[in-house]
Amino acid sequence: MLGWEFPPHISGGLGTACFGLTRALVNRDVEVLFVLPSFRGERQESHVRLLAADEVPVPTGYFEGGIFFKGLDVRLVDAMLRPYMTGGEYESLFRRYAEKKEDRGYLELTGEYGTDLLSEVMRYAAASSVLAATETFDVIHAHDWMSVFAAVQIRRASGRPMVFHVHSLEYDRSGESIDRQVYDIERLGMEEADHVISVSAYTKERMTARYGIDAGKITVVHNAVSRGEAAERYHVVKPVGEKTVLFLGRVTFQKGPEYFLAAAEKLIKAIPGIRFVMAGSGDLLPRLMERAETMGISERFHFTGFLRGEEVERMYAASDLYVMPSVSEPFGISPLEALLYDVPVIISKQSGVGEILRHALKVDFWDVEELANKIHAVLAYGGLSAELLERCREEMIEVTWENAATRTLEVYRKVLR
Repeated sequence: MLGWEFPPHISGGLGTACFGLTRALVNRDVEVLFVLPSFRGERQESHVRLLAADEVPVPTGYFEGGIFFKGLDVRLVDAMLRPYMTGGEYESLFRRYAEKKEDRGYLELTGEYGTDLLSEVMRYAAASSVLAATETFDVIHAHDWMSVFAAVQIRRASGRPMVFHVHSLEYDRSGESIDRQVYDIERLGMEEADHVISVSAYTKERMTARYGIDAGKITVVHNAVSRGEAAERYHVVKPVGEKTVLFLGRVTFQKGPEYFLAAAEKLIKAIPGIRFVMAGSGDLLPRLMERAETMGISERFHFTGFLRGEEVERMYAASDLYVMPSVSEPFGISPLEALLYDVPVIISKQSGVGEILRHALKVDFWDVEELANKIHAVLAYGGLSAELLERCREEMIEVTWENAATRTLEVYRKVLR
């Protein structure tokens, strides 16, 4: 299995999905070797065999000869620059890089979503291909476009079937202003794969319409959520007379944070005792922080930055409502997570998770007026909030990683025939 994220090396929902699915597969006696770009810290015990591509020596000249597909010319440059990196962070990374290069001579991988991501994707493919030559396996399972080159190379070298698992498309991340190289890589993965898994019917339809993929080649496997102790772990005392509305996710175009901010402005200026929290990081964060200050709502609109682990759980537990106003969301695990903490949710109509949460309140991402009205209604009427929670809990009974694993195993058996 090839992927860019796996807990604790995680930046978003992709890592959460990989963790939940693999744990359910392992419970079905499936052995999983998961290849990450880099551990970026200490190794941790896991239910899968975790390997880091940056620990694999790759022969000199591996990238020569156009081994991937025609029309893509990648020039590799040893660079460590990342967005928002300070001078101190660069100096520290440079020292680690110099020591690693001197000691091992291996390809440097950070596993981060940085400016040099495409080059890292190529490095990851090279290292994964070398690693796969030493392993025995039945199926290659690749998650999202960053793993396509690696999966295609391993498939061509081994002859084993390839499954391409699509969690997000370039059209989701960028709207109509797509990166053509990323689009071409996604399409390559869909065409080369023996079968494609989509996280929702919404995404499946986009693959057939935008990429020309036969619908019969695509199986929908909805994501799920791992049920733990959830709200029982955190007995958060909420201030009397105050309500907290949460946005938790990447602060990027795809997730619709600007619409959340616009709805917050309407309500903060009209309703006392309401607070909004934007938890996450991303390219739009600096601009939105400035806008909140300009709007005069910064005292009741809070930015937490990126949260992880227990911080996320406490944030859910402290909230009264979760809002996901995504412009285009292939699935969206976070509303399911919020519901585990007895937090009602409002989601955009442009999200795959709505296929499961049929009774959740939904709005068009762009309809700020309607979003504000529904936020106000849920916070003002306790009966509505309780009804939404009860209906959504009923719908979540069948939303398990065990069911997702069953569907995935059916795909494996299909490609192995």
